[in-house]
Parts: sequence; C-alpha cells; structure tokens
Amino acid sequence: MRKGRFQQSLSEVARRYSESASFDRRLYRHDIAGSIAHVTALVKAGIVSAPEQKQIEAGLREIEKELDSGKFQWDASLEDVHMNIESALTKKIGETGAKLHTARSRNDQIALDLRLYVKDQINRTSSQIKKLQTSLLDLAEKNVDVVMPGYTHLRRAQPILFAHYLLGQVEAFARDVERLNNGLERTDVLPLGSGALAGSTIVLDRELIARELGFARVSQNSLDAVSDRDFVCEFLFCLAMIGMHLSRVSEDLIIWSTIEFDFVEFSEGFSTGSSLMPQKKNPDMAELTRGKIGRLYGNLISILTTLKALPSSYNRDLQEDKEALFDSVDTISAALELCTAMLPELKINRERMEEAASDPNLFATDLAEYLVGKGMAFREAHEIVGKLVANAIDKGTKLNAIAPADLKKLSPLFGVDIADVFDVRRSLAARRAIGAPSPENVKAQIKSWRNQLR
Repeated sequence: MRKGRFQQSLSEVARRYSESASFDRRLYRHDIAGSIAHVTALVKAGIVSAPEQKQIEAGLREIEKELDSGKFQWDASLEDVHMNIESALTKKIGETGAKLHTARSRNDQIALDLRLYVKDQINRTSSQIKKLQTSLLDLAEKNVDVVMPGYTHLRRAQPILFAHYLLGQVEAFARDVERLNNGLERTDVLPLGSGALAGSTIVLDRELIARELGFARVSQNSLDAVSDRDFVCEFLFCLAMIGMHLSRVSEDLIIWSTIEFDFVEFSEGFSTGSSLMPQKKNPDMAELTRGKIGRLYGNLISILTTLKALPSSYNRDLQEDKEALFDSVDTISAALELCTAMLPELKINRERMEEAASDPNLFATDLAEYLVGKGMAFREAHEIVGKLVANAIDKGTKLNAIAPADLKKLSPLFGVDIADVFDVRRSLAARRAIGAPSPENVKAQIKSWRNQLR
C-alpha cells in the first residue's frame, strides 16, 4: 500500500500504534463475503473475467477455512483485516488477486464489514433476548399465584402477583427487541461502491452487490456513506438499554435476596462466598451484571465523543469505533446468557412474599376506593383513609383492626363489608383493567407472550 508514494517504511512505533488487525480480525467473514460480492460486480463491469472470478472466490474460501481453523498467519505490518486477507489472496493465486481492490477503498470496505457485522449481531442479540424472555415466562408460570408487595420508592405500596413483576420485565425486553429491529432498518444500507469518498470512474452495479449481500437499500451519497457510524451509535444505545434493564432486574433480585427481604435465594451455582467470612453467600453474578453495564454506557459515550468533532468524510479516528463496539457486543451477550441461566435456579420464598403482601397498609388505596364505591369523592376518601392510617400508627394497631365505631366517626359509609377490602386475593381479582395484575390478566399475558415468542 505504501509503494510508489512513500520512500521510507512506516516507523515501528507508528505501526504498533496504528494497527487494528489485532481486533478487527473478527470481521473476516464479513470482509470475505463483501469481497466475493464485489468481484461479482467487477465481472459484470468487465474488469475481471469469469475464470478469474472463480479463482478469486476459491482463494477467498480457502483463506476463510484457514481463518476458521485458526491456521491463518496474521501480519501486523499489514495493518488490518482487509490488507491481511488481500495479501494472502495475492500470495495464493498471484496477480489476479491484485485486481480485487479495483473500484473500492478500505473506507467503504470497513463501512460494509461493520454493517454486515452489526446486522448479524442485531439478530443474535434479539435471539438471546427472546431466550431470556422465555426464562422469565417459565418462572412466571411456575409461580403464577404467588403474591408479593409492589413497591414505589422502595416502600411497600400495593399487592401484586410475582408473575406480574416478571411479565413487566418481559415487556421491557420486548421494547429492546423493537429498538433493535428499528435500528436494523438504518443499518441495512449498502455502502460498498462509495470508494474513498467519491465513488469511482469504474461504475459497478451496486444494486447487484446489495442483492448478493442481502441489503435492502443502497447508500445515495458516497461522502456520507464512508463516514456514517450512526448505525453503530444506535446499536450501542440499544445494547446500553438492554444492559440497563438487566441491571434493574439484578438490583431487584439482589435486594430481595437479603435477609431483610428474604423473597428469593440465588442457587449455589450462581453465588460466591467470602475469603474471610465463612457464613457468606453473595449474589456476585447479579452484582457483576449490575457493574458491567457501566461499560456499555462508556462505550456509547466513547463513539459519540469520537464522532462529534470529525470533519466530513472518512478520518482515521473512525478506527476507534470497533473496540467499543466489540466490547459492548461481548458484554451484553455474556450478561444475557448469565441471566437466562440464573433465573430457573432462583428459589422463590412464597411464604415470605405472601406474608409481606398481607400488610394491611397495602390496602389503603382499596379502602379509599371502597368509599368511592359508596358515592364519596376520591379526594375526600383519600383524606379520610390517610387519617385512619395515622390513627393506626399512633395507637400501634393495624389498619384492619380499627374499631367500627372509630370508622363511623370519620364516615357513616363504612359498613360491615369493610373486612372484604383486606382480602388480598379479592383485591387482585378486582384489578381487571388492561395491564393490571389480576390472576386472569396475568395468565392471559403469559399465554399471549408464549405465542408471540414462538
């Protein structure tokens, strides 16, 4: 690549500083696929003959096998995955291999490889999320009638079903899949044929290349195509959001596994001990997930910061997009795999959850709605129940143990049927609005999600 223009070789320090073959080598399958599609267009343009095409494709397939088996010899002096493969091809088949780079640049070549890679990873990540959702559904179905307190501000609020909580996580991960699919539309654009920045005087059939590689569209501006990394930013944002949802689930389970809550227990296969304290059983796997998500945020900010001040077209700064991208892909893949495997082994402490859900204060809203059902305005009912709660706290009693006479002092609408308000099963059964946690709704949602994930 330096022949002709340069009289001196690249400094060894500069070579080590600028090489990317050590990490962009993971793009080799996409690079070879792009080259095979590119040579098809070169044949149509009359640059390469049909026999030469077969020779090039056969050579690339041999190189791919060497790469798959780990026998390929990487040369850091060739800088990147593109030059390593091209050099190996030329050594393997001779001068014909040197024709392959006609009418393309490493600028549009790497833009192509990245888009192919991100397309594959979008599909892979979506598949992993669906496995996690299935794991959540299995746990929900297994514990479909378990009652627990729902929380706001980490304070007991109202009773819900544990399965309703799990279905909430299924919903969150469904949005992640939607975002991935939406980003796929903008990733699914062929940049190859844009050259370094201004295309080429050798006009290739880019629509043909797009069909060969399975792209839905062809880029319309060569200058933009070689420098566009919006799709990388979008994908990293999607991975950061997935990570955020994983972290929140991890946080819930960590809190609920404490002695103070004792709602769940991690299996020994997903727990660790202490090097000092023999009694400890720590939720380290969930904590690691919570901790690793910061890397996803950092990688997103890294690429946004790299892009924010770049002039138009390709700049070498863009080499910095790949390590952030690859790290996020590896991090989210491992986290999704871990969470999917960990959930089925969770021990659910039904008795402790239901005991906590029987706290009479969790039915304060039900009590206000009881008065509304008798004809009282909600704000008035809210005030009366608030006074009842304060009175119970002052007397050291429970909300459902206040004497009928004391209730009547605040409102004559209180009747003997007030006892029904504090029945948790009745309370849940009454929550039948779309999205509410009635047993009927929860079972229907589990069935619906089963069908969708199939």
